[in-house]
Amino acid sequence: MAEGSQVTIRPAKRDDVGAIVAMLADDPLGSARERIEQPLPESYFKAFEALDRDPNIELVVAQDGEGAVVGCLQLCILPGLSSQGASRGLIEDVRVASHCRGRGIGEEMVQWAVGQARVKGCRLVELLTHHTRVDAQHFYERLGFARSHVGMTMRF
Repeated sequence: MAEGSQVTIRPAKRDDVGAIVAMLADDPLGSARERIEQPLPESYFKAFEALDRDPNIELVVAQDGEGAVVGCLQLCILPGLSSQGASRGLIEDVRVASHCRGRGIGEEMVQWAVGQARVKGCRLVELLTHHTRVDAQHFYERLGFARSHVGMTMRF
């Protein structure tokens, strides 16, 4: 844990998948797309194994002083030809357990991800947040992110 840090940010383990899925499901958008019954669907564990094997993806959790998982995010390093061959960091699935929000944990995780992207040679970091998550948009702007693109998705 860094000086003044509230949490330890560490690579996610298979045993963390349940806590991660619970945080992903803990809002109106996530509750409509995640399945949190016990046992968890095997698809979550297959996805974890694929993420864990990929050297360009870091799935991390924030762990509090008592060892509880209280946050998560995924950092993807994407090589590209654009911007003179610049790699970019894509931050996804940032979540903080609802009982821990407002304590700076999300900021600590995002700052960690930005630092990791820099260390890995990325020339920019980007993220998407749903247009209905106005508080999240203000949070990211406060951290220095700027509205720059229109995100579009296609679900199957």
